[in-house]
Amino acid sequence: MSDSARKPTSRMLRTTDEDRPFTRDFKDLFSTLMVSLELGPRRVRFSKIDFTFTVEEALNNLSSLRFTQSARMPDPQDPSRIITTTSTTTFTMAKEMAKSIFKDFIHARFLEPLNATFTSLSKSTVCTLTAKGIAVLHRFCNRNGIAAPHVMRVLQSPRNKMTLLILERHLTTDKLLVDRATIEVIFRRFAGAQAPGASNGLPAWDDRTDYPNGLVGVEGIQDMRVSGKKYQYAFSGKSAINWLMDCCTTIDERETYQVCEQFIEHGLIVSIVEDKSYIEENGASALSFQPTRQAIYTLTPRAMKVCGWAVSDRLSDESINRKRESKANDGSSVSSNSATGPTASGDVSNKARLTYILNDPSLRLLFREFLAASFCEENLAFYLDVTEYLDNYKQSKTSGELKDYHKVQDYIAGAFGLYNSFLAPGSPCELNIDHALRNRLSAEMTRLCGDEQTVARNLEEVVNHCQLAQTSIFKLMASDSVPKFCRQPRYAVILQEHDFESVAGNPSRPASPVSTPMKSADR
Repeated sequence: MSDSARKPTSRMLRTTDEDRPFTRDFKDLFSTLMVSLELGPRRVRFSKIDFTFTVEEALNNLSSLRFTQSARMPDPQDPSRIITTTSTTTFTMAKEMAKSIFKDFIHARFLEPLNATFTSLSKSTVCTLTAKGIAVLHRFCNRNGIAAPHVMRVLQSPRNKMTLLILERHLTTDKLLVDRATIEVIFRRFAGAQAPGASNGLPAWDDRTDYPNGLVGVEGIQDMRVSGKKYQYAFSGKSAINWLMDCCTTIDERETYQVCEQFIEHGLIVSIVEDKSYIEENGASALSFQPTRQAIYTLTPRAMKVCGWAVSDRLSDESINRKRESKANDGSSVSSNSATGPTASGDVSNKARLTYILNDPSLRLLFREFLAASFCEENLAFYLDVTEYLDNYKQSKTSGELKDYHKVQDYIAGAFGLYNSFLAPGSPCELNIDHALRNRLSAEMTRLCGDEQTVARNLEEVVNHCQLAQTSIFKLMASDSVPKFCRQPRYAVILQEHDFESVAGNPSRPASPVSTPMKSADR
């Protein structure tokens, strides 16, 4: 038995129109850096702190990072021979760029300096990962099968407790996707699952000093009086920004300002105390969001209904569940245990529902949350990653970019990334696809070598097989995950608002409301 290796070129770091890295690339870069560091204990102010490193160590590693994935497979020409395919991602940057990006990691709340302020960082400054940073690292390691002992010590520690809200983004611009329904999904997490108070055992807002797991709502003040009027739930602009930065996949504070503006626009929060100095200094309107401790906001009656803290005008969960049970008894639900698969009508209806979910950012966000709780989020991750890969590949092919061999190599690197993460036998997020399809894809992956013309033809076959795998995963999610998602009581009211039952009868009906990317804000 002998091994051979294939090493495609590395992936480039994408940047947005605002010259910041794409969120996913930024998180991958951060995680790759953390994996490269020792993350050992150090003494800071007479206390020993675990999982730390110095700024100097980070900058030295950040200047030239390499991340390698390998997958082993039988040679299609000789099953006794094992071929090792290798995909390498390399990040190379000047020292000044490394310093800038490292500071961006701190701004994004991934890292925290322990013995210096942000403005007084030095080479000897000791840093550690925040709960948000650990959560980002955890997702990266799960996806890429990283189990190095020094990393696992971090991931298995009590500090790994954050459940991040994964915000949906535009594939080509990386801007947040927002519409009323998506903003309401974010707001439910922002406010908390239940109204705070002794009746449900949750602490009052003013008792909250941190966000232990991302599931507790924003820090606030209960029963606040302003000008003689009592407000049941209030919070500062700064507290809102802190929650959105600490508990979501935001990496730039400007995005949190925009989300809060949407909260105001959709009638979920209203100002009760203005920060006049902020308005004067920034030339801002009194109606715009003020991200300061002095600015105070309160929840509106509509927000109480959206959060489920007050009786809503929508149908109750109980009545909706009865309706769904009736549908299920009529055979409209699909059983994942059926030996013969779903009925034709059930199959079509659930495919229509899945298409609707994938096209609606608010439902996609909830569906991702549901799949993560069901330990099968990799299905959606693969489907969306392949969609992005195929769209870019088709655009490059149409524009003639694939005549450039370096561009072909970029797509080969992307194919190896998808294969090693999701499709290789024993891969960290191995998908449940047809055995014959997996073998054909493995055989095609081993042929991604040779002269330029041969490689281009073989890449086309790999792309076709990835599309077949994507179709297979779509059918799996439609037949298994979608029916279970629809039966979840916690999503019943939201699905009813989307008139989800009528989707099955009209598969061509587009997702509504239409998703729109956020406009970028000025600094």
